[in-house]
Amino acid sequence: MTDAKNASTPLPPSIDLTPGSDHVSPNLLSPKKKTEYRELIGLLMYLNVMTRPDIAQALSVLARFLEAPHTTHMEAAHHVLRYIKATKDFRLTLGGKDFLLSGYSDANWGTELHRHSISGYTFSTGIGAISWSSKKQPIVTLSSTESEYVALTHAAKEAKWLRSLSREILPVVGLGSYVEKFQPTTLYCDNQGAIKLSTNPVFHAQTKHIDIHFHFIRQTITSRDLHLVYCPTDIMAADIMTKPLARVKFTQFRKMLGVLGSDDSPGDDARIEGEC
Repeated sequence: MTDAKNASTPLPPSIDLTPGSDHVSPNLLSPKKKTEYRELIGLLMYLNVMTRPDIAQALSVLARFLEAPHTTHMEAAHHVLRYIKATKDFRLTLGGKDFLLSGYSDANWGTELHRHSISGYTFSTGIGAISWSSKKQPIVTLSSTESEYVALTHAAKEAKWLRSLSREILPVVGLGSYVEKFQPTTLYCDNQGAIKLSTNPVFHAQTKHIDIHFHFIRQTITSRDLHLVYCPTDIMAADIMTKPLARVKFTQFRKMLGVLGSDDSPGDDARIEGEC
């Protein structure tokens, strides 16, 4: 890949990756290439989990084809490699003046072949993401509000765990004062309908078909673990976790995650908390 052309994003916005129609297609990778594909995805996943939240969405998609990858899937994986090559000097930068946890939650409604939406979240304690996820939702939702509601529950479970972890770690490192002033964690969402469903505990006829465990978000708000705040879509950092983005928007959200190059400096554009 040393001579390969650089890529400005992990996957192009126009990409359309689907499973092969069968296991005997002429485009199906050979057993040797199939193993190479699996090894490549495994290596990229390790990179994503450790320091590169900016490739989470691409890896979430490519990992679905491990059983029967085709040539188009391998080409897409190589596109991610070309992006890594172009950003090999980028680093996940952490820091900031406080340790107050905040997060973003987003969903891409029903655009997949299987009609399942994609949930995405990212959390930080200042500059730089400390937790992130891009995941296919387990149910088919009937509206964008529903998909955002399910995504909020996905994010709420992570927020609950991060809050518990913070209570254990901060006193050990001499930051116990932050535990004493723990406030509800701010979680940003760009869907007003989902916020209303989450904050109003009364029965909603339009959500009676949703499994009860997806209503966990309401419990975290009632218990004052979470506080939902509306965030315009243009600055919704978790959008980078739900679908391939064009270069300008992708670069904006990458900075908000704290993935910075040598020419970037941590500042307001790299800070997740307080953007909305």
